[in-house]
Amino acid sequence: MTTRARTVTVTWPEANARRLSRQRLSAAPASAPASAPPGSPSSDGSPRGAVGAMLGAHAQVLPAAELSIGVRAAGVTRADVRRALWTDRTLVKTFGPRGTVHLLPADELPLWTGALSAVPTGTGPFAKDARMAPDQVEAVVAAVADALTGAELTIDELGDEVVARTGPWAGDLVMPGFQTMWPRWRQVLHLAGHRGALCYAPNRGRKATYTNPGGTPMPGPQALAALVERYLHAYGPATSGHFAKWLAAPKGWADGLFASLASAGAIEEVAFEDAGPAWVVAGDTAFPADAARGVLLLPYFDAFSIASQPRERLFPGAAYERALARGQAGNYPTLLVDGTVAGVWHQRRSGRRITVTVEPLDPLGPARLRELEEQVERVAEVMEGGRAELTVGKVTVGPHA
Repeated sequence: MTTRARTVTVTWPEANARRLSRQRLSAAPASAPASAPPGSPSSDGSPRGAVGAMLGAHAQVLPAAELSIGVRAAGVTRADVRRALWTDRTLVKTFGPRGTVHLLPADELPLWTGALSAVPTGTGPFAKDARMAPDQVEAVVAAVADALTGAELTIDELGDEVVARTGPWAGDLVMPGFQTMWPRWRQVLHLAGHRGALCYAPNRGRKATYTNPGGTPMPGPQALAALVERYLHAYGPATSGHFAKWLAAPKGWADGLFASLASAGAIEEVAFEDAGPAWVVAGDTAFPADAARGVLLLPYFDAFSIASQPRERLFPGAAYERALARGQAGNYPTLLVDGTVAGVWHQRRSGRRITVTVEPLDPLGPARLRELEEQVERVAEVMEGGRAELTVGKVTVGPHA
């Protein structure tokens, strides 16, 4: 007679407490498996370690990324993050999950480029006469890589080099931009980043520049397996659908990827409250006994807010309406109380003073207010803003303000 191993059951409080700990957002033990995914950051308190722990810091607005890192690394300020990015080069700014700009650990770039370049892509949102044929896509990516090798170019300079290497068709103004039209080749800018042909270089004045980071992407299957392990280590239990949403990948493709990793014994199924069957790294079934405690302020597009699922558990009740935009996370900085979203906040800087307005959805008692004051001081420390002032009241600005 064959007996089936008992499936581990994981509650939301258990999963949430472990995620917060592994995100370096709580003082609780990380409940790390006996062997964390190869290369995973462990006790590294540097900006690189914090970015590795959260699987990339969303950096479309760099100060938000700086704060995401600062709340995870004691004593780190925005100057430390910029030094890691532009001087020490332990971080790299490039196109990451969902094709959005992220800070990633520089030593993990081959893993990321190997995985992201192996994710299936669709036809894109562009009109038929604006799209490029597969051979044109390859020509543009090769031209970008060649033009940026040993160079730092603005977008216009890069465009001139791409057109010179491919042909006038690459420069046709067919893409709607910000109140203008962009050249055809720019629709694969993020793909060039995913292929490892492009990353950001330091600004030239107020203009962004790009360079070729060098290095060779890890083979796709190996990189994808490693990325799934990193993702499940940080955000598990999770379903293949959660992973697909986080990566902006086709769900059917993610289903097949998870099935293959399960067959290989790399991941293990658990029963996850409100999500049904879900997955963790094989053997990684230890969870904290105590639920999350404490007050936190997280910035726009913080990785924890975006990747934690089910979203309705992280944003319970009124938080789902107040702190999300049509179900999309990241549009508002969030107040977390005991591990769940309990309000929104906004900061305004004037000289050496930072004013932070926090809108709790429920009244905060004296102990919570003291914790909140400490969080506001930490925000000011990270952003190097000098004196911090806290106002508890209505946040009147909209998303992305």
